[in-house]
Amino acid sequence: MADRIWNFNPGPATLPLPVLEKMKADLPNYMGTGMAVMELSHRSKQYAEIHAEAQSMMRELFNIPENYKTLLLQGGASTQFYMIPMNFLSEGQTGDYVNTGAWSKKAIKEGKLFGNVNVAGSSEDENFTYIPKDLNLDPNAKYVHITSNNTIAGTQWTTFPDTGGVPLMADMSSDIMSKKIDINRFGLIYAGAQKNLGPSGVTAVIIRDDLVEKGKDDIPTMTKYKTHAEKDSLFNTGPTYSVYILKLVLEHVKNMGGLDAVENVNKEKGDLLYGTIGANSEFFRCPVKEDSRSIMNAVFRLPTEDLEAKFVADGLAAGFGGLKGHRSVGGIRVSMYNAMPLAGIQALTDFMKDFAQENS
Repeated sequence: MADRIWNFNPGPATLPLPVLEKMKADLPNYMGTGMAVMELSHRSKQYAEIHAEAQSMMRELFNIPENYKTLLLQGGASTQFYMIPMNFLSEGQTGDYVNTGAWSKKAIKEGKLFGNVNVAGSSEDENFTYIPKDLNLDPNAKYVHITSNNTIAGTQWTTFPDTGGVPLMADMSSDIMSKKIDINRFGLIYAGAQKNLGPSGVTAVIIRDDLVEKGKDDIPTMTKYKTHAEKDSLFNTGPTYSVYILKLVLEHVKNMGGLDAVENVNKEKGDLLYGTIGANSEFFRCPVKEDSRSIMNAVFRLPTEDLEAKFVADGLAAGFGGLKGHRSVGGIRVSMYNAMPLAGIQALTDFMKDFAQENS
């Protein structure tokens, strides 16, 4: 559509255009109900179908084994930061955490409220520009927690750690559904939807059945995974419209060819962007070590902060939004989630080459 920009916002992020068009078509009368989806009762037959289809599509696309539950919750990743230790840590017990940036730190802070935290690895010594490989894991830990992709520093796990049977729990908010993964490697995966899965408001949780049962009982009802598993994520009024959009996004990914197709496109986008940075290294500099670079959030610097500000302003004028780096680190950030097509990265890299030539 001519009036839409290339949206590189880090989250809430761009949605697939066919999904937006379907949302528009379903307003204000969904399936002959005379109501919009956000007006439907969460106990209605029409919403029950949406809810079931969203969960079924997740299971299909992610190849989720039978011994895992799929939950559609609220509260974002920030709520999961405390729900995990609240359910699985008690005084004197330890959770292992790997510190790869701001979101890991937030999870660590919450973990310390409920038990001991062992920081088993950290890349803070080099400003989070790499994923640590040598981990000091506690074999008696209740779980190992990682953040699979760091939206601020632009790093991403390419291979996941061997935790020796201790449940691996991952915040995958910013790279879930970007590639195929083996769900069996994890005890629990959680993700705020607003980057790859859909809009803000719904949080997807994939949790192994035995962990649902191991969750503590002496905690508030809404913080128990067991509560939501037993009620099929319908214990209370959930984020119904967000779940509907999540369903549409999942259907769109299936129509694209599933996660194999998505992964191939994401690799193409990453290769093109990082290749452009490398080919113009006198002007663009990526601080992240090559083996840790994210294909979801690429960060780079220009020779001066004034040029970075000009790049953001000129980019916006040219139809590229959301390029400013996080306020804590500055620079430029290109968020290229699933819904960003290859054509968007091609257009941006053409702009980058022209900008470098004109401002060198």
